[in-house]
Amino acid sequence: MSRSIVHMDLDTFFVSCERLVNPKLNGLPLIIGGTSDRGVVSSCSYEARTFGVRSAMPMKLALRLCPQAKVIKGDMELYSNKSHEVTSIIKDKAPVVEKASIDEFYLDITGMDKFFGCYKWTNELTAKVMKESGLPMTFALSVNKTVSKIGTGEAKPLGKLEIPETNVKQFLNPLPIQKIPMLGDVTFQLLSRIGIRNIQTLSEMPAELLQQMIGKNGLEIWKKANGIDNTPVEPYSERKSISTEHTFEKDTIDIVKLKALLVAMVEKLAYQLRSEQLLTSTVVIKIRYNNFDTETKQCRTIYTSCDHILIDKVTDLFDKVYDRRMRLRLIGVRFTGLVRGTYQIDMFDDTTEMMSLYQAIDRMKNRFGFDAVTRCAGTLMKESRKVKR
Repeated sequence: MSRSIVHMDLDTFFVSCERLVNPKLNGLPLIIGGTSDRGVVSSCSYEARTFGVRSAMPMKLALRLCPQAKVIKGDMELYSNKSHEVTSIIKDKAPVVEKASIDEFYLDITGMDKFFGCYKWTNELTAKVMKESGLPMTFALSVNKTVSKIGTGEAKPLGKLEIPETNVKQFLNPLPIQKIPMLGDVTFQLLSRIGIRNIQTLSEMPAELLQQMIGKNGLEIWKKANGIDNTPVEPYSERKSISTEHTFEKDTIDIVKLKALLVAMVEKLAYQLRSEQLLTSTVVIKIRYNNFDTETKQCRTIYTSCDHILIDKVTDLFDKVYDRRMRLRLIGVRFTGLVRGTYQIDMFDDTTEMMSLYQAIDRMKNRFGFDAVTRCAGTLMKESRKVKR
């Protein structure tokens, strides 16, 4: 039986949230991101995109392209809350939901056409989301995640698209190869140099040749170009949390040591999030006093996997939960509310240098191991492990 996979995407999500709060922004070229010259564009309206403004672009360049644009620093608390609201609406209705990022979802509604047309059902769910959240949404329905995601991109803004199995090749063939998910700029440049610029040409290449040219991802790209993708829709609640704890050999009240250890714990967990392409929205800290009383405290955060954001949250929670002048025997950190996705430029004071630094550090960790590059606080954690052993 052919699958029925839906990709739902909230159109210009950050911009739409801001316009929901302030309707006077409707129709204006709007840029959301860091407000300094060294800031980065996090999102922009379609009006700004007509001038060439794009996400991840340095703010200085964006304002050169569109000097009349209105720049807003953004409100990640608002965006996170609206994302949770939309998630709740979709999860309440759909049988299988995968939250791919803060503003996009995959739904597996295979078999639903026996009782209720899949396209009609998806259309009604989309209308419900837009009515209850006030946010615009586009969807595409097809046989797998790749085709439905490409379909959503073609249907924006506020589009509704169904691509039956018999029309997949007809839909994909004329599109440029950049439309294929996960096909990066380096691969595009390589293929473009040998004259491969549309999906049909790519799909007609021998898979073995493409694999020789590109490497292990060559076969996957060839499959996607041919509309083949058996990746399942995985419920976003499948992985609920990641955590780490440390029990001291000797109970301690050394605040400097405790906070340094927390920093090292967060750094380790944040790297794990990025490695597994996960984002967290909830931070939890746990402490156990020497009389075995255990206390926890948690707070919501923007969807992120960045050390510097999570460290601030964890150290702030520690200051709030550690309110007795007693020695501690255990301390722990847990990240919950996980969704799939890579880090988005959603910290509005981010700079291109900051993002490049994270990428460089992760490359070194991937190549030489986690301990290859750590904050100074990491030394305390390594020394503690040595003592414990």
